[in-house]
Amino acid sequence: MAHKKAQWSTSNGRDSNAKRLGVKVFWWQPVKAGGIIIRQKWNKFWPGTNVSQWVDFTLYSTIEWTVSFQEKRRVRFDKRVYKDIYVSVN
Repeated sequence: MAHKKAQWSTSNGRDSNAKRLGVKVFWWQPVKAGGIIIRQKWNKFWPGTNVSQWVDFTLYSTIEWTVSFQEKRRVRFDKRVYKDIYVSVN
């Protein structure tokens, strides 16, 4: 049996492109209507007032104003504390 791979076959070359996730507009920066605020996978940040969410969890502004972040804590029935970060444009 051959112990070398055949010509033109390789185990490399399957790396995916970067998705460019993260916060695009920070605290108190202006944003236009329809402008992307955060690109994310799953919900690390939640939409607040005047912010909507696309199917891929991207948060975008519905009006033109400045961005603000607010942290809200909630306690579950088993006493675990969760910190949710809400993004608002107001």
